[in-house]
Amino acid sequence: MRHETTKRLLAWLIALALPFATVCAADGSPTGDEAPAGDEAGDGGYADRMAEEHAGDAPTPGFAAEGEDAAQDAGVTGERVAYFDLGGEAVEGYLARPAAGAEGAPGVIVIHEWWGLNDNVETMARMLAQQGYQALAVDLYNGASADSPAAARELMGAVDAATAKDNLRQAHAYLSEKLGASRVGVIGWCFGGAWSLQTALTLGGDLDAAVIYYGRLLTDESELAKLEAPVLGLFGSEDQGIPVASVREFEAALAKLGKPASIHVYEGADHAFANPSGQRYEPQAAKDAWAKTTAFLEEHLKQEL
Repeated sequence: MRHETTKRLLAWLIALALPFATVCAADGSPTGDEAPAGDEAGDGGYADRMAEEHAGDAPTPGFAAEGEDAAQDAGVTGERVAYFDLGGEAVEGYLARPAAGAEGAPGVIVIHEWWGLNDNVETMARMLAQQGYQALAVDLYNGASADSPAAARELMGAVDAATAKDNLRQAHAYLSEKLGASRVGVIGWCFGGAWSLQTALTLGGDLDAAVIYYGRLLTDESELAKLEAPVLGLFGSEDQGIPVASVREFEAALAKLGKPASIHVYEGADHAFANPSGQRYEPQAAKDAWAKTTAFLEEHLKQEL
């Protein structure tokens, strides 16, 4: 009996870490001042450097499998849904909702990292559903996914900015109009973190919160002036892909513009510090970042303003 209890506890602890159980290796978003606004294909040099750095990485679906029972036990339902019309062709995402009380609950757009919409991302959505959100994990690769860095690099490089923005607009509409979400936020890691910022810039006042996990940033004040949603940014001090200097510049620009933002840099943490299956995982930083994430979403998506 004690053995079974221990096994279930370990599975639950793994499930709590699932929102970070993805490997982030590159970013298909604007690169800041060196890239024109809207160039979401990003800096190819940066993407190549990140791809080389993570040449041995691969998605780890075992984390998703371990956490599935815990998510179901917590009263979560999940299904594939068609939410995006791409020239008459339906693109599906993964929708996770509380089994009870989902109607009118706040929504969260969940943006995958460079591997694409896989089992791990679906588990992230289920974990957010455990928190009481209608979580829609979008697909910016239109049905494709990768199991190697080379394939992921190719998919990331093929992302069309205009199509991706339309995808995210329709994701918001699906949550707010079809499902009646009272408020809608967005969250993403690495590639998805950069697109989380882009979602906030694209949707303006229609978005209520944006969480960026070590995604590439913009520092152009004329672009950031479009931002209306409060931002939570989570970064590592040792991240060479998103240097602290650029994070501080981003933070300073938001402060100058009077934009609500909470930016945290974890000392000693590297890129993908919240990924428990990677070599850079920092448990304490990951735990604190998730606590900040859930509190931030609670404040801006659930509490009365």
